[in-house]
Amino acid sequence: MAGSLKDQLLNMGLVDQKKAKQADSEKRKQNKKAKKARKSGQQVIDTQAEKKQALEEQRKAKQEHDLELNRQRDDERRNKEIEAQCRQMITQQQIELPEDAEVSYNFVYDNKVKTMYVTSLIQGQLFRGQVAIAALDEKFYLIPDKFAEKIEQRLPNYVIRVQPEEEPEEEDDPYADYKIPDDLMW
Repeated sequence: MAGSLKDQLLNMGLVDQKKAKQADSEKRKQNKKAKKARKSGQQVIDTQAEKKQALEEQRKAKQEHDLELNRQRDDERRNKEIEAQCRQMITQQQIELPEDAEVSYNFVYDNKVKTMYVTSLIQGQLFRGQVAIAALDEKFYLIPDKFAEKIEQRLPNYVIRVQPEEEPEEEDDPYADYKIPDDLMW
């Protein structure tokens, strides 16, 4: 099989005469432009190199876009896993409230005061920080402090803690030695 590539393609029937002539004329035009540019001192413009460079830039941009999408999917998956772990901890470690709990306990959630009925024992544990409140799907659960800390590390907005108010001490207050109990009802 001797001969040029053009001849071989023509013999095999992959290219017709018209397309072969068009390719030759394009090649001659390119060569003519390159000669003129060299004579005038201008830089030779290579369209093939430009196309390759443009394709390479497009490939890099697509690769960066794909990497960013993968990062976003990984973050979403990780967030869902963390939320599922917290939900599981809350449902498994919740403290069951008895039906006869009659002490109302008020707390703030989403700038609204919510009420939960607890026993006096659990109320004391809430004040001491041994028990915390967990919010899950607009329902409230009591959970032990060690699990509340684990949940707070992952999703801090799931746990509601009681922060005892520090009372300012006055120097001349005659009742400074007498503390007001937290469970005082009026």
